[in-house]
Formats: sequence, C-alpha cells, structure tokens
Amino acid sequence: MPRPKQFRRIVAPPIMIGFKPFGIPLKGLESVILSFDEYETIRLLDYEGLMQEQAAERMNVSRPTLTRIYENARKIIARAFVECKMIVIEGGNVEFEREWFRCRKCHKIVEGL
Repeated sequence: MPRPKQFRRIVAPPIMIGFKPFGIPLKGLESVILSFDEYETIRLLDYEGLMQEQAAERMNVSRPTLTRIYENARKIIARAFVECKMIVIEGGNVEFEREWFRCRKCHKIVEGL
C-alpha cells in the first residue's frame, strides 16, 4: 500500500485562476489542469531561480518529489501551448501558509483574518 501524499506547502495562491490563448473564443476551448503545487514549482524554480534543494525545503517535499512535480508541470504547460489549450490552476494536495479567499466577482485574493 503506498504511503499517503504529504501536503505541499504553498506561500500564496496565484493571482490568476488560469490562462487562455489569445484570439480564441472561450466557448470552444479545451483546458488542462495545473495544480497549485505544480504552479508553485514553476514559480520557485523558474521565476525565483531557486535551486531544487531550496525549493523542495520551502514546499516541504523531498528533492526527487519536487523534480517529478516540476517535470509534470512542464509537460502540462507545453501541452497547453502546442495544442492551444487553456490552463486552469486549481487543486492539488497543498497547504497554504495563511488562509486566503478569492472574491467571486472580481477574483481578487483576500487574506483570511
């Protein structure tokens, strides 16, 4: 029986809830799901430029686990670009450092009290 997945620590949710290819109507567009932990690996490794060991420590996972999450995230993003699909960022086995809420009207992120 496999070990249960450990929660991956995320600093904050992404500002956006996804991306859509420019110039294609939303109604005929397929989507791919990028989980919060996959988004976080892209943010830490590519955007912040951290080493894998540092990023793994921040996310509370092992370095090999971080590498697997990162590879999967890259495949999802590449598939979305090549096949012209919308990327939706949601879900995953994560815990956030602080509580937050997203406004249903404007989608702005508000920290919990």
